[in-house]
Amino acid sequence: MVDRRSDTLADRVAAAAAATPDKTALIWHDTTLSWAELDRRVDAAAAALVGLNLPTGARVALALPNSLRYAVTFFGVLRAGLVAVPVNPQFTARELRHVLADSGASVLVASPDVARVVEGVREDLPDLARIVDRLPESGEATAAARFHNLAVLLYTSGTEGRPKGAMLSHRALLANHEQIGAVTPAVVGPDDTVLLALPLFHAYGLNSGLGAVAYHGATGVLIERFDPADSLAVVARLGVTGLVGVPSMFQAWSLLPGLDQAMATVRVAVCGAAPLDPETAARFTRATSLPVFVGYGLTETAPVVTSTLLSPEPKPGSIGRPLPGIELRLVSPDGADVADVSELDGDEFDLEVGPPETDPGEIVVRGANLFDGYWPDGRDGPDADGWWATGDIAYADADGDLFLVDRRGELVIVNGFNVYPREVEQVLEAHPGVAEAAVIGVPHPYTGQSVKAFVVRTPGTDVEPEELLGHAEQNLARFKTPTALEFVPELPHSAIGKVRKAELRGDDA
Repeated sequence: MVDRRSDTLADRVAAAAAATPDKTALIWHDTTLSWAELDRRVDAAAAALVGLNLPTGARVALALPNSLRYAVTFFGVLRAGLVAVPVNPQFTARELRHVLADSGASVLVASPDVARVVEGVREDLPDLARIVDRLPESGEATAAARFHNLAVLLYTSGTEGRPKGAMLSHRALLANHEQIGAVTPAVVGPDDTVLLALPLFHAYGLNSGLGAVAYHGATGVLIERFDPADSLAVVARLGVTGLVGVPSMFQAWSLLPGLDQAMATVRVAVCGAAPLDPETAARFTRATSLPVFVGYGLTETAPVVTSTLLSPEPKPGSIGRPLPGIELRLVSPDGADVADVSELDGDEFDLEVGPPETDPGEIVVRGANLFDGYWPDGRDGPDADGWWATGDIAYADADGDLFLVDRRGELVIVNGFNVYPREVEQVLEAHPGVAEAAVIGVPHPYTGQSVKAFVVRTPGTDVEPEELLGHAEQNLARFKTPTALEFVPELPHSAIGKVRKAELRGDDA
């Protein structure tokens, strides 16, 4: 059994190697790595980093696709007592420059394509001393630098419009596994084979996927790029038992023939990062007889907060109830509690409302899984009592099950990834043919939401949609790029000049 006294996810790798050295830890394409071999490679990667004589808490950025190299590098960074900064390898030069400069990363481990992009903006990154495509995977273990509480900086968009680094400690990462581990049926256990198709630069894929495999000493199957048919074949061939996915994955799988036979070994399917269409869930369940358990969380909560695994019966559209060890309140705009939906003693919930449901309120949470604020000074983190306001609005029904309503701000969530409209607007407005732009999120059947832009042309110009979308693609990651663009003669403004996005969305308000 894995040693529960471990302090980091890298320690969990060592514990699994000691307990079950020959057991398969990770599978990638046709390569299988045992826990003992993974541990040896992590040792070598950590030793190489320690040999660089970086200061305690130095940041190491990872811009790699899902692969064995990613896993070895990530665990090696943690074992070396350094801080991992996962980066989307599809980011443009502008986006990469912001994350690397803001984090002050000393080292970047990246694929050759990403390395070439970063070299082009190297003069703007004075702290970046080294760019390498891989760390050594053989060599003697070296004593790590002094342990640092901060484990990961995960960049997420927020109200300021530019990605901010959420500071997640080793304690927070492990706490979320302890909280999920108290749920029945178990999401992941040591005998499971888990599909790791979610990108590892995202909190969901990193901790709920790869982190869970390490925490429990299970087996993970790494997929670099999700393809519905190919991933289904992998599930069948390798006897996958656990699915950790997002709505677009379940949507695609649910439309494929032979789903029941391919998923015969799957025992638990969980979905998060974006709302799951009830029809998709029903179609998947009809084909496989497997319920899709829906969870809710954020990068800042490492990431899971609630799950329908805690509800007697998953309800369409619900995000379930808080995990054990997480306190959750719904708070009205004036600061008053609408409801307290924190778990008390298993089946009893303190829901201070009458039937049939509460008024909507902002989700405010407290638990050991919370982040320590945003880099570098911990701003906007939990308050003095440990509570943190998520910015998400929800209501609770009479049973204590939660339902998301909206976001307090204007954040758009595309397939689980945060898109702040102002960033997209700034890119569009940098084009000489654009006088003004406004961006909103619109419903999308596969990704939950997609980005729509309303554009006012610069007088005397006739920029076409194709040109403007091409400009956006050069400066934004694919998930941030508008999928719909509408030219308008003017945007609706308030008396102080703010764009009335409610009118663009067609809201009554």
